[in-house]
Amino acid sequence: MTTRRHGLFLAVALLSALLSGGLPKAGSAAEPVAFDAKAFEAAQDEGRPILVQISAPWCPICRTQKPIVAALSAEPRFKALAVFTLDFDTQRDLVRRFGAQMQSTLILYKGRTEIARSVGETQPEWIEQLLEKAL
Repeated sequence: MTTRRHGLFLAVALLSALLSGGLPKAGSAAEPVAFDAKAFEAAQDEGRPILVQISAPWCPICRTQKPIVAALSAEPRFKALAVFTLDFDTQRDLVRRFGAQMQSTLILYKGRTEIARSVGETQPEWIEQLLEKAL
């Protein structure tokens, strides 16, 4: 029952976000930002939970992951989560730095420590469980 409830919540959150003019606006905690080394280091220094989302514009799995991550990171319990995006095709040096072998990679940090990694995951409840590991 909980799985259905979470799925329903995510569907409603995505639908309401789309109907209200899109996903969260710039400046909100839920807004993913392009990877910036200084901002990433500052979030690490603060001990914040950090998600590095490595994607490619042509990747259907990445397109599925993005609204799920956006909806989850908009939840109050994930308000401290910093989400950084990397383009698999154009930021190869950074992709190698994070040790990612393919697009659709989600890497979770708590401060400076990598605590979890997922590749190709599109189930909302599994992505939610991944993010909960940083709380």
